[in-house]
Amino acid sequence: PRDGTLRRWRALAPTDFEFTIKAWQLVTHDSSSPTYRRLRSPLSEVDRADVGRFQTTAIVLRAWQRTLDCAALLRATAILLQCPASFRPTEDNVERLRSFLGTVERPSDVRILWEPRGPWPPDVVATLCRDLRLIHVVDPFVAATVTPEQTYFRLHGTTGARHVYTDAELERLADMLPAGQGTPAYVLFNNLPRVEDARRFRTIESRRLGQEGQ
Repeated sequence: PRDGTLRRWRALAPTDFEFTIKAWQLVTHDSSSPTYRRLRSPLSEVDRADVGRFQTTAIVLRAWQRTLDCAALLRATAILLQCPASFRPTEDNVERLRSFLGTVERPSDVRILWEPRGPWPPDVVATLCRDLRLIHVVDPFVAATVTPEQTYFRLHGTTGARHVYTDAELERLADMLPAGQGTPAYVLFNNLPRVEDARRFRTIESRRLGQEGQ
């Protein structure tokens, strides 16, 4: 988004509203991703080989800096590294992730979230989250988080992007949240069709909090 768009979003949102943004796809996704069709400026053949997969190339580092600029304009509290399923737990990918996060600037007031896709072993994810100070992001209907002390759920729909969660599923979701006081848990319902799901879930949580207070 352009700077003016970001400033408008920040001005329209309540002062206590928290923005979480995705890192630009140039950081995480290689050029075979269909989302590259939305780029305003097509990539050159050289750039196509240099984007994605946490490479420390000039174009990826510029994309990360642009991500930080956007986060600053929105006063975002977190940046999400959402990986495609093609980013598998190979030695090369693990080393690139370590090298990238050990090289780039990381604002002290912005949490870095990581949403791996595909068959990442929990012990590998836990080690990387610990070593690289990452918060593990999951769809709790698919996988368990390895950083439950900093819970961040992203709901993608159990049957696809247009899935509508049942009341029973939302009650299960509420049961998955950590109990007690501490760091707030975040639940994000991905994609616009889930706005009503989010409202219904908020009602369930409000009811439960009211029952606890009785």
